Amino acid sequence: MPAFDPDPNLPGYTYLRFADYLTAEIDAGRLRAGSRLAGEQELAQVHGVSLGTVRRAMVVLRERGLVATWPSKGSFVAGEAAPPAGAGADGEGDEQP
Repeated sequence: MPAFDPDPNLPGYTYLRFADYLTAEIDAGRLRAGSRLAGEQELAQVHGVSLGTVRRAMVVLRERGLVATWPSKGSFVAGEAAPPAGAGADGEGDEQP
C-alpha cells in the first residue's frame, strides 16, 4: 500500500484526503471487498494521523458506501463478500434465541 502523506500544509482537510486515499486503495483492489480494515488506532499510528482523523474518514467511507462497520467486529470493505458471521444490518448479532 502506498504511503499516505499526512502533511497538514497540503490543501484540504486531512480526514477527507485520508478518506480519498482509502477510496483509491479500494478502487485499485489493494483493499478487497470483504476484507477487514485495521483498527482505528492502528490506522492512525501507521499513517501518522490522529484518531479523530481516522474516525471522520471512516464516516465519509460509510457515507460513500465503501465501508461497513459492525460494533465489536470492525470495519470491512463493502462489496460482494458477506458480512462477518453474527453481524446483522443494525450491528447486532442475528443469532436466534
